[in-house]
Amino acid sequence: MISLHSAGATNVGLWRDNNEDSYLIIPQARVLALADGMGGAAAGEVASQHFVDMVRIAFSELASPRKESVSERIQHVFERANARILEHIIQHPADTGMGCTADLLVFDGERYIIGHVGDSRVYLLRDGRLQQLTKDHSLVQSQVDRGMLTPQEAKHHFRKNILLRAVGTDSAIACDIVQGAVLGSDIFLLCSDGLTDMVGNADIEIVLASAEPLEQKVERLISAALEAGGKDNVTVILCEVEDA
Repeated sequence: MISLHSAGATNVGLWRDNNEDSYLIIPQARVLALADGMGGAAAGEVASQHFVDMVRIAFSELASPRKESVSERIQHVFERANARILEHIIQHPADTGMGCTADLLVFDGERYIIGHVGDSRVYLLRDGRLQQLTKDHSLVQSQVDRGMLTPQEAKHHFRKNILLRAVGTDSAIACDIVQGAVLGSDIFLLCSDGLTDMVGNADIEIVLASAEPLEQKVERLISAALEAGGKDNVTVILCEVEDA
C-alpha cells in the first residue's frame, strides 16, 4: 500500500473580487478534487462548490458500499454534479450560464484514476520530469490538435478561455478518465488555470523537483502566479507518493 502526503491552498488573485475555485482533500479516502467556477457574480463559486460537495458525498465514510468500479464512481460524481448545477439554474434563473471545470484524482491500490472536464489540469512529476496528464477541453486545444495553432500560440490566444466542455452547461456530461500506475516519489499536481496561465511548465517543474516541503511548494506556485500578474483565482493541490 502506497503512502500519500497532500497539501493544497487557494488564492483569490490580484484582479478578482471573489474566489470561484473550490478544492477538497479527503486523506482517508485517498481523494483530491478541484473545480474552477464560471458564470460571474456568486454563480461560479456555487457551481464549483456543488462539484466538491458531490465528491465529498460519494467518497465519505458514510457512503454506502458500492459494486461499481472507481472509474464508474468518478463518472457518477460528474453526472450528479452536472445534474445538481442544472437543477440550481432552474431554481435560480439569474444564474444561467454558471458551470465549472473539474478534476478528481483517486488512488486505488497502486494506481491513480483521474476524472477530467474543462481546462483545469492534472500533472505528474516523475523522475524530475513534468508531464501533463489531462488535455484541455478548449477551443484552442482543439485547434492545436488539428494543427491550426502551435502550443505556444495557443497559450497566448485571445480565445484561450473558450471551453468546449464544462460541468453544468449541458444535460449530458462527458468525463475523460485517465489512469496509470503509481511509483514511489511521484508528485501529482491539480491546479486551476489561474496557475498555468501565469506560470510556465518549466518553472512549475523546477518548484516540484525541489527539496522543499510539499506545503512550501504549494505556496511557491501560488506566489509565482501572483508575481506574474495574478489575473485569476489560483488553486494548487499537491500529492506526493512517499512509499511504494
